[in-house]
Amino acid sequence: MMKKFAKDSIVLNEVESTNNYANHLILSKAAEEGTVVLARYQKQGRGQQNNQWESEPGKNLLASIVLFPRFLQAGKQFLISKVISLALVDFLKNELEGVSIKWPNDLYVYDKKVAGILIENSVKGDFLYSVIVGIGLNLNQLKFNSDAPNPVSLKYYTGKDYSDEQVATVLTENIFKWYEKLELGKFDEIDNRYFSNLFRRNKWTWFKKDDQKFEARISGIGEFGQLLLEDRIGNINSYLFKEVEFVI
Repeated sequence: MMKKFAKDSIVLNEVESTNNYANHLILSKAAEEGTVVLARYQKQGRGQQNNQWESEPGKNLLASIVLFPRFLQAGKQFLISKVISLALVDFLKNELEGVSIKWPNDLYVYDKKVAGILIENSVKGDFLYSVIVGIGLNLNQLKFNSDAPNPVSLKYYTGKDYSDEQVATVLTENIFKWYEKLELGKFDEIDNRYFSNLFRRNKWTWFKKDDQKFEARISGIGEFGQLLLEDRIGNINSYLFKEVEFVI
């Protein structure tokens, strides 16, 4: 069963995955740019690297948004991740303090994870063709049963109940605000805002690579989204996603 809640938006009571549903819409040419798929429950919700995303039915935001950024070179696709992260930052900072982006695109409140993003791209030639932006944002769930180390919800901090449809509307507006900047080529503004909101930016912190801990601080983000870390003697090393992790 599904219903419309806004132009080009679909609400599903249950679905295997909102990203998969959005992909079917694209393949059948039934999706316009800005189409939102919102689910109350995902049977096979996915995070990064096919990790499962835990969500109690009806408690959180589970959404996928369709974009067609055919103006953007495939090599610059990490800018999409930055834009989506910043849209979430804008929403969350209106609700509470302590918000940051944990590289590459988890949203944290202090040292706890409140949201994750899963972006799936298709490429045509040298440019992006379609993008599906999957967002899991913990709104009202207070008890988490998975082995995820540090999940938290907005309600835990604010005591407020949130409507997933209302939040999805605000997030979509925020996304298109930043998406317009992307289309206009305002890459420096996007890069600077993303870097300024990074989790533990400019702080010496512990990381782990191949089960070995080391101390470093974030010095920048590479062109393709690599994390650039500076060690205590000034050496800077570059890491792709999953090559290094924060010790939290």
